[in-house]
Amino acid sequence: MFMFEKPLGMRDTLPGLYVIKESVRKKMMNVIESWGYQFLETPTLEFYETVGVQSAIQEQQLFKLLDRQGHTLVLRPDMTAPIARIAASKLMKESLPLRLAYSANVFRAQQHEGGRPAEFEQIGIELIGDGTISADAEAIALMIYALKNTGLKDFKISIGHIGFINALFGEILGKEERAEKLRRYLYEKNFVGYREHVRRLSLSTIDKERLLRVIDLKGGIEKADEASSLVACDSGKKALEDLKQLLIQLRAYEVDQYIKLELNIVSHMSYYTSVIFELYANGVGLPIGNGGRYDHLLEKFERPAPATGFGIRLDNLLEALGDLNLNKDRYCIIFSRENRQEAFRYANKLRKEGKQVVMQDISGIDQIDRFTGQFTDIYYFLGKPGKVRE
Repeated sequence: MFMFEKPLGMRDTLPGLYVIKESVRKKMMNVIESWGYQFLETPTLEFYETVGVQSAIQEQQLFKLLDRQGHTLVLRPDMTAPIARIAASKLMKESLPLRLAYSANVFRAQQHEGGRPAEFEQIGIELIGDGTISADAEAIALMIYALKNTGLKDFKISIGHIGFINALFGEILGKEERAEKLRRYLYEKNFVGYREHVRRLSLSTIDKERLLRVIDLKGGIEKADEASSLVACDSGKKALEDLKQLLIQLRAYEVDQYIKLELNIVSHMSYYTSVIFELYANGVGLPIGNGGRYDHLLEKFERPAPATGFGIRLDNLLEALGDLNLNKDRYCIIFSRENRQEAFRYANKLRKEGKQVVMQDISGIDQIDRFTGQFTDIYYFLGKPGKVRE
């Protein structure tokens, strides 16, 4: 019964899509490498007690299994935690900052079939050891230039600051449990539910209004000034000043047309500490990518260091790019037994010219018209050796 079925959330990549994915991946990797980032790989399996716990992915989304020694392992649910492990254990002797990059599949179990993959490829970077706003600006600018190199045009980066939301909710709500309920509404973009929940809270009219204004804090740098009137504490005001400096620096990278402030952004990744951002493109309902600053994650691996980075979902990016026909011309040489060597030499000649060439013994073809229909040109080496017929 399972002969043609796949596990929940898993997908096949057929040849046409594989060619497109490879092309888009290379275009992004070329830009990332040109900015001085070095690619690395991590194991598909990691220990649950380290990477699994520190990944900030919900417990029910982890794929778990036991090794022969009884240790609990997980299929890596993201790449930030594994790279933090490597940086803390093997690369900290290097001079900081570190500029690392990856292209890898990650795994997150789905509870129900809803069209979301349980395995998908991420391409991204981690800039470790630089705690300045300049590092955040570099990460965002690099992401934009990598996306532009793929041909993506109509997209926006929404930038927020988890410190502002935490400060505002802390001032008004006090208890973390109450704040978490509101964060959930913001994370789900359920602004109707957010409004209704705020109106039911036992708060003053002024405090309710402060919370409700969060929904409308979207736009340019002026929104940071508007938000400043909502918070009184130093941490909240510093978060907004950081965002203003970030926008100023992004202008220097000439990417400000792709940027907007969205001060109600909340991430499900609990390790983010300040600047966070999400990437959206027209025609795609889910974020194509996201990122932010996570200054305390490496502490969990006993090597404190600030860090920032981004990850892009390749499947969502391909959806945003739309139909891409990147299939190369393919040629076929059909030969008979006595012409095998001549056919091989001619195939090598074409391959050296950069062509994709299939060699096929004519005795192995069942339906020749159907078989040859998939190729741009056909060359025949049949009958008396020495004759080629196209």
